[in-house]
Parts: sequence; C-alpha cells; structure tokens
Amino acid sequence: MRPTGTEDQHTTAPPSPEAVAAVDADVPAAVGRVLDEVLADRLARARAVDALFTDDLAARVARFTTAGGKRTRSQLLWWSARACGVGEGPAAGAALRLGAALELLQTCALVHDDVMDGSALRRGRPALHADVRAQYGGSAPSARVARFGESAAILAGDLALAWADDLMAETPLEPGAGRAVRRLWGDMRLEMVAGQYLDLQGQVTASHAPARALRAACLKSALYSVERPLALGAAVAGADAATTRALCAAGRRIGMAFQLRDDLDDVFGDPRRTGKVCGQDVRDGKPTYLVALARTRAEEGADHRALEVLKRSFGDAELTEEGLEDVRRVLVRTGARAAVEDRIDRLVTQGLRHVEAARLAPEGGRRLRRLLCAAGGGQGGGDERPGARELIGRGPAG
Repeated sequence: MRPTGTEDQHTTAPPSPEAVAAVDADVPAAVGRVLDEVLADRLARARAVDALFTDDLAARVARFTTAGGKRTRSQLLWWSARACGVGEGPAAGAALRLGAALELLQTCALVHDDVMDGSALRRGRPALHADVRAQYGGSAPSARVARFGESAAILAGDLALAWADDLMAETPLEPGAGRAVRRLWGDMRLEMVAGQYLDLQGQVTASHAPARALRAACLKSALYSVERPLALGAAVAGADAATTRALCAAGRRIGMAFQLRDDLDDVFGDPRRTGKVCGQDVRDGKPTYLVALARTRAEEGADHRALEVLKRSFGDAELTEEGLEDVRRVLVRTGARAAVEDRIDRLVTQGLRHVEAARLAPEGGRRLRRLLCAAGGGQGGGDERPGARELIGRGPAG
C-alpha cells in the first residue's frame, strides 16, 4: 500500500536495525534531531514571510521546543510502537515524527498555560510572555507591554499548534494507521483544551467536587500525557484491538496516578526534588482531588476547624509556610493524604497488570513498562526509577 501524506516526505525513518537500536539508546536525542530538521524548515518558511516575526516569535517557539523538557510523551509513543512490533523502516520514522509533533503540541500547551497561570518562569528561564515583555520593556507603559507579551505568547502557542498539526498531517503512514492517528490526534487536542478549561473553571467557581477534580485530571494528565501517546504508538504499529485496549487502560491508570502524585508533591514534596515551591496549587486555588477529598471528609465529619483552615488557605496567594503547614495537618487528619496514596498504589498496580496482559515484544515491552513505572511512581521490579515529575514535568501540561 502507498503511504498517505503530503509533499513533505522527509526521510527520517531509521534505515536499519542498527539505526533503530541507536534511537532506542537515546529516544529524546533522536526526537530532537527530527525537531531540528523540521524546525529549520519552518523557520526558513517564516523568514520568507517576515524577518521580524521570525526573530521575535517563530524563533522563540523553536528554542522553547528544543531546549529543556524530558520528552516523555514522545518516549511513550516510541516505546509503545516498539512494544507493538515496530522495527526498521517507515513505521519507525513515522513514530519519531509523531513524537516530534507531540513536543510541538506540548509547547503550545505550556506557553498558553504560563499565560493563564501568570507564571513568570518555565524550566528555570523566563516564560515566553515574560521574555517578550522584557525585550519591549521600554517601548510603552508597563501594563501595555505586559499585555503585548501575553498576546504574543498566545500567538506563539498558536504557531506551535499549527506546526504540530502540519507535522502530523505530513507524516507518511499506511492508510489504516493514518486514519487512526488522525482520529487520536483530534481527540487528544480536544481533551487537552477541555481539561484546561475545567481546571480554570474550577478555580473561578471554587469547585470542591472530588469527581470534577478527577475528571479534569483525567483529561489533562491521564489522557493527554500518557494514554494518547501510547495509543498513537500502537496505531503507528498497526496493533490489534486487544493490545491497544490494554495499553490505553494502562495509560489512563498510570496517568491518573501521576497526577495524584503531583498533587501530593505540591503540598508535601521536597522543592529540591520537585523543582517548584511547595503549596503553589493551594495558593492558586487549583481544585485538586487531594484538597477536594479533604474538604468532603471534613464536611462529613463536621470538622469545622479543618474546614476553616481550607477555606482561608485555598486561593490565598500570600499563604505563608506556617499556613501551608496548617493545610498539611488537615490533609493528614482527614485521611485525605493516606487515601490518595492508596489510590495511587492501586492505579499503578492495575495499570501494570494491563501492560502484562498485552501481547508485547519482549524488549520493547520491558522498556515501556519501566517508563510507565517511573511515571506512576510505582514499583519497577528493580529498575531504576526517576520521579514522576522528573519524567513528565508539569501541566497539561508541564
């Protein structure tokens, strides 16, 4: 069958088993090489349109995408494809290109997320909107420049999304795989936006429903960060329905475990490990499942003191360390922390059972299981396990 695709037929497919083995040894670097090739082409096209636009915006999108980040979504896609039987040839090249498209989609998500959250830093450097604001700091009144920086970042995110969509559409795929990939890609973009909206809506309405918090977490993390990358890898490989279902079930559970661990780390984690200040979700009023569960349990137990602590602390941008310690005590006393820990353990266990039930290639399956274990913070049978945050980062996001 003739592969589908447009006129962009970059030859990124590893031509030999040796080349595939080289990708296996360092997937992020291999995805980075595809990004370098693709972004060089996009920047050349942008410069033909306008040099100022290219230097101010397009080049910033390229730098943001290629600098920093763990590229875990693209790793999940690659190892899912390998576990489902992809070896040498066009399918391997397609998996790398789709992994690069995921990285561009993540750029869109993070740049927009920083504007919505008012975050000045990303990956230890100024966020894109803050960087633009600094460049034009003396050009107009500060409020106007700040607004310009945010508007520029929205356009930058839009550009990253357009490039991601172009790269996905231009990737040569067998007809059946192409249909499956396009459907998954569309679903993933929709879910990502829906999850972000639920998160924002929960903040403005001070929503405290645990079910709503779990739904937002499912859309933003379980689906976008884990399940959909696994499904894309399976689609590229032409995996059968049973294998795809098993991987998706595993991805949803591991992704939920990751988000719940992230919620715990925000309050109880060591900033030297998590890379962020403790309590930021509480100060921002983010409706996490952890806090929603604590509130529900406090209401059921008529624990008015706990409710008062949560009421005065949740959404308090000036919350002190002492105030955060009060929140920690409430989360422990209501049993919310222990309940979330138990739920994480169950989700990781269930997720790994689904992986074990799938018919996977031995080496690809082992590497995929290791990556999923690390993402969920679960037990990996002796494998070295970096923390979940170190693998997936933050956000739709992170």
